[in-house]
Amino acid sequence: MTSHTPQGPVDASLTPRYAGIATFAKLPRIEDVPEADIAVVGVPFDSGVSFRPGARFGPAHVREASRLLRPYNPAQDASPFALKQVVDAGDVSANPFSLDEAVKAVEDAATELGEKVDKIVTIGGDHTIALPLLRAINKKHGPVAVLHFDAHLDTWDTYFGAPTTHGTPFRRASEEGLIDMTASMHGGIRGPLYGKQDLEDDAMLGFQIVTTEFVEEHGVPAALDRIRARVGDKPLYISIDIDVLDPSHAPGTGTPEAGGLTSRELLRILRGLADLNIVGADVVEVAPAYDHAQITAVAASHVVYELITAMAARD
Repeated sequence: MTSHTPQGPVDASLTPRYAGIATFAKLPRIEDVPEADIAVVGVPFDSGVSFRPGARFGPAHVREASRLLRPYNPAQDASPFALKQVVDAGDVSANPFSLDEAVKAVEDAATELGEKVDKIVTIGGDHTIALPLLRAINKKHGPVAVLHFDAHLDTWDTYFGAPTTHGTPFRRASEEGLIDMTASMHGGIRGPLYGKQDLEDDAMLGFQIVTTEFVEEHGVPAALDRIRARVGDKPLYISIDIDVLDPSHAPGTGTPEAGGLTSRELLRILRGLADLNIVGADVVEVAPAYDHAQITAVAASHVVYELITAMAARD
């Protein structure tokens, strides 16, 4: 933990929330504090998408919606910005014309930032960025348990012959030995697949699945029991595609699927995992061009807030 008293968000009773630069939750920038524990960083990149583009504008959109977040989290009974120094580390500059160069830039930036702070929460950007983020975190923790919330498996092999896209990061991560194949899981999976082989391949890559249908039939507590039994106290990386939420709760995304979780269900699940050993996280695929009244961005900002709270409160 940093040696200085954490500097929190701008006081909304003195400065209007809508004024000033939109750092996440009006937190200080990383260059404005001597040390930091947890960093929020944006990756405005969406050259790996297979359908609707626009997630490159996600980090700015989520930051704007985060202006209304407050310092005390009653659901977790914690004041995360007082417990740890949380900062906004700005955006990673990722080449929009070269996917390979962009992936390398994200890995290098996350590795460098990981030497300055204990934990990172990344706002995407499309889900391609999960691969370089996992490569970076592997350097600190070795293979990690991955808890992946998404409508889709993201363990397909290629699109148009390309091995690195937003639909392939967890296949590549498994093949590279970045994940703990005994402790990884998808949550919220639903919708059509290319074939039953998709599920068989996914299991071979080290994942178990809690579907949206399971949550509907058995409830959030049962889903939490399955996740916690699988993950245990392994170092845990949480990757959240906002399309895990139903389009009524997250219309602003690139590949929406009907029948998703509600924002309340996802937040309840994350709070139920708050005592686990979360070492990093990302929230991706927010595409503001398809959003309405910041519905998606508000949901994503609260997801990031719950992740930060869990990270700050555990240590």
